[in-house]
Amino acid sequence: MFDGLENGQAMKKVHIKSFGCQMNKLDTALVTASLQKAGFTLSDNVDGSDIVLINTCSVREHAEEKVFSHLGFLRHIKETRPNLIVGIIGCMAQRLGNELLEHEAVDIVCGPNQIPAICELVTEALEKKNKAITVTENIRQASAQNPELEDFESVYDRADKRIPGQAYVRVMRGCDKFCSYCIVPYVRGPEVSRPPEKINEQIKRLAGEGVKQVTLLGQTINSYKYTAGEKAYNLADILAMVSDVDGIEWIKFVTSYPTKKNFDKILQAMANLPKICPYLHLPAQSGSDKILRAMNRKYTSQEYLELLETARDTVPGVATAGDFIVGFPSETQEDFEATVSLVKKARYKNCFVFKYSPRPGTIGDKKLQDNVPQDVKKKRNTELLAVQEKISDELSSQFLGRTVTVLVEGLSKKPHINTETGIDRPQLVGRTAADWIAVFNGPISLAGHFAKVKITQTSPLTLFGELVNEVGR
Repeated sequence: MFDGLENGQAMKKVHIKSFGCQMNKLDTALVTASLQKAGFTLSDNVDGSDIVLINTCSVREHAEEKVFSHLGFLRHIKETRPNLIVGIIGCMAQRLGNELLEHEAVDIVCGPNQIPAICELVTEALEKKNKAITVTENIRQASAQNPELEDFESVYDRADKRIPGQAYVRVMRGCDKFCSYCIVPYVRGPEVSRPPEKINEQIKRLAGEGVKQVTLLGQTINSYKYTAGEKAYNLADILAMVSDVDGIEWIKFVTSYPTKKNFDKILQAMANLPKICPYLHLPAQSGSDKILRAMNRKYTSQEYLELLETARDTVPGVATAGDFIVGFPSETQEDFEATVSLVKKARYKNCFVFKYSPRPGTIGDKKLQDNVPQDVKKKRNTELLAVQEKISDELSSQFLGRTVTVLVEGLSKKPHINTETGIDRPQLVGRTAADWIAVFNGPISLAGHFAKVKITQTSPLTLFGELVNEVGR
């Protein structure tokens, strides 16, 4: 583990920009904590920073395009500030490796499994002005065990200071599903589940720091499996274990793959353990069985809907969310209509819709022709979001007049809206246990605490209300 900066390097400023999923947000938090402990100072912008790190995502082409655009901006800055150090970490670093290192602006390339080395890489770049790269060679054949990363995660875990009272906790890494469109197995490596005792120790420490909600993370979190002696642990066991941690009030988990394996056990844990939030993110990706087969998804649309029905029968009031890809190779209008039909039957709280983009190295890129025109992809994306918006509006309207408990995250994106005259009560934002967003006026000191809010107005994705009282402060 890195011991810290030499006196001559102390107080160097680092700016970190992060793209992508919750996994990346967690990695960014770990890297941030390690850099701060080593003596670096965080900066909110590039101006005045000595180091810029970009945590990248490769899941969609657009995410990578944004990184290259940012690198163009940084290359321009380095023309007048040649000593600025630029590092690329995350999935894009693993995927492109030396190709990224050849970019004029880039000094460091560090894969997601190598983030424990980031402090040394940055310090060496500052001292020697050399380019450096560390990624996993032959990632699918590499050992799934990574004691350095496990130690790094245990040492530098902490509450997310951006969202008081909350923290992400990784319970497994990697993915073995090999969906034909997905780059994750090739940049995050094979599935490996963390030891239950390590997860438990980490969450106990976080609870001691005042964390009230933990979100357990895994690319396919319901694939969690760990054998210790004669005991074989699954996700339901982890949920039960975390529920016993004093101080933790709410537990969420993402993302689940649609499968019957252990599904009933997980649902029973959600139903029987009051700390487990009634929220299930279960990506379907398509409503067409033909497209699901082409995607290498191991279920039919009917089997998927049966899983949702089982969840609603088992967990009262469970809210669901889904993911969809439109414009997948060979997707016809009939296939798209099947997806629309599934969304209408599923009645998600919300869903995320993406236009297909081939990812280099995936089965889809190698074997399938990207033959759906961009204008058709865009049209289907818009149409599916409109279908979901109507459903979300119907579901959110049911909250009108009800009082809900929210965990307050802090100021809303527009905290000046509806500020109560003469009182320091800006607009705050929080989420319910079922992940509904609620905004209301209240003191900023509520951030990280629970509050009761009476809902007076709704929109498809947001509940608006008035503070009734504060809970558990």
